[in-house]
Amino acid sequence: MKASKIAYRPVGLTLGALSGLIAGAAFKQAWKVLGHDDDAPDAMDEDRTWKEVLIAAALQGAVFAVVKAAVDRAGAAGTRRLTGTWPG
Repeated sequence: MKASKIAYRPVGLTLGALSGLIAGAAFKQAWKVLGHDDDAPDAMDEDRTWKEVLIAAALQGAVFAVVKAAVDRAGAAGTRRLTGTWPG
């Protein structure tokens, strides 16, 4: 394994945690706007329909994937600017 990959690992882990927090907040806001409800349904919510649960899950997955990709890419680009080497 290249030294740059090893050195980037703590940065990547930190960015991963940060992206989870950002994605969670973004999903909650998106659900409020789209669902007109403060709390998104989860799979075990008996009072919600299948449609609501599956739409919430799909939206949450999409938001998390986009935010994670954006944060990972920004972290790698920032590392290249600082070190001259792409961390991947």
